[in-house]
Amino acid sequence: MSVLLYLVPTALGLGLIGLFGFMWSMRSGQYDDMEGAANRILNDDDLQDPQVRPAANDLTGP
Repeated sequence: MSVLLYLVPTALGLGLIGLFGFMWSMRSGQYDDMEGAANRILNDDDLQDPQVRPAANDLTGP
C-alpha cells in the first residue's frame, strides 16, 4: 500500500508533463500544416530522370 504513495504522484507528474508538451506543440504551430506532410511524401524530387545517365568518368574520380 505504501508503494501507492510513490506511484500515484509519479503517474500524475508524467501525465502533466505530457499535457504541457502537447500544449506547447499546439502553441508553437506543430499541427498547422496537416496537408503539407501528406503531399510532400508523394513528391519524387529526390529521383533522377531515368534517361539521364552519369558519364563513366564521373564515377572514377581524378
